[in-house]
Amino acid sequence: MTRDPEITAGSWLMVGTLGLVWGGTFMVQKLALDHMAPIWVAAGRISFAALITAFIWRLRGGGMFTTQITDWPRLIWVSMLSAAIPFMFLAWAQQHVSSAFTGVSMAAVALIVLPLAHFFVPGERMTLRRTFGFLIGFAGVLLLIGPAAFASSGAALESLGQLACLTAASCYAVSSILMRRLPPIDPIGLSAATLMFGAILVVPLALIKAGIPPMPAPEGVAIVAALGLIPTAAAGLLRILVIRTAGPVFMSLTNYQVPLWSVVFGVTLMGEPVPGSLIWAALLILSGVGLSQYGALRRLFTQQG
Repeated sequence: MTRDPEITAGSWLMVGTLGLVWGGTFMVQKLALDHMAPIWVAAGRISFAALITAFIWRLRGGGMFTTQITDWPRLIWVSMLSAAIPFMFLAWAQQHVSSAFTGVSMAAVALIVLPLAHFFVPGERMTLRRTFGFLIGFAGVLLLIGPAAFASSGAALESLGQLACLTAASCYAVSSILMRRLPPIDPIGLSAATLMFGAILVVPLALIKAGIPPMPAPEGVAIVAALGLIPTAAAGLLRILVIRTAGPVFMSLTNYQVPLWSVVFGVTLMGEPVPGSLIWAALLILSGVGLSQYGALRRLFTQQG
């Protein structure tokens, strides 16, 4: 039986950390693309993350389920939809769509999760206040990214690329719902399984699509290793912990933070110009988060008081 979500101060810390880490991932991934093809960047980071997580899982005894082995089929679906399928769709799509559209499609994960959770996750009903809060947050993302989100890239396969981005967003949303509904399961084991199944699918497809890549420079290896360790392995485990405890709707708040942190990192570390909409967009995003999670915030401050 799935328990109602339990949102604590630790939940807020984890979801804030995820927004910060994933917001900086695009900047690091851009550096990795100077050393290898997009599909091999995806394959490299997921393979490295799978090795690290599987090693830690084995050190802990390699336990997985507290229930019967019949839960494996659902686990395989969670694994495919959490990493392998969206990683590949996005790697292909980003050749044909603008990065701005990709950012908006990832923010749409929160809007896709909301109705799914209403029907399939106890304690995650789609109230008017919660829905309005998510729409305000999404409006903030649109304001931050601006008209570029809807400008044509000029690519011949742009429409298919946009569909691939939205499919990846839907995969993340559905996997969050399925993950929440899994029976009691070791979170590190779940993270390891998710990444291993993902690597089993992505690496052969990378070989088929791009062939064996040339050995990158040590700098390229270090960048891909960092992508595997921090935003894939460590952040993937945090994502599982948030979904399993605080629920998929709360987890989806991360998708509003990522574009905001991405712009902040670009301005502070890459010397990019400050968007005129940054302050207003940040206020809308934070207001949307606050409104959608008003009850959780009130309980948190009441407990601390």
